Amino acid sequence: MFCNQCQETFNSMGCTKNGVCGKKGEVADLQDKLLYVLKSISFYNLKARAAGLNEEATDKFVLDGFFATLTNTNFDKKEIESLIKKGFELRDNIKAKLPSGMIFAEKDLPALATVTPENIGSFDVAVHSTAMKIFGPLENFLPTE
Repeated sequence: MFCNQCQETFNSMGCTKNGVCGKKGEVADLQDKLLYVLKSISFYNLKARAAGLNEEATDKFVLDGFFATLTNTNFDKKEIESLIKKGFELRDNIKAKLPSGMIFAEKDLPALATVTPENIGSFDVAVHSTAMKIFGPLENFLPTE
């Protein structure tokens, strides 16, 4: 696990085992994935606003989803998974409502706009549980006195 999502991080650098706050690595990974989904929703929602298609439910979901990623507010794995699933559905509904001229070719989209349930694992989101296997302990990167 490596988590640097809050002010409680070990030595202000990041937690490398269970979070000081009690968070497990799997939950931290899910919270990162949810943030990617929220960024993707926001990308398309900005376009929807420009087309006069803004929906209050979208704004509320983004706020609620973001709040679920804040430390000490939600460590419920199933709830975060549910938010991720709902987020993809919401994002796809927004995309479907956009006028055709507002959708870019896939190759011209920023990475966050292309995240899907199938490719989210390829984004840099699973660092919390895998960084230790790849890079070793955080102590390897701390300055020595």
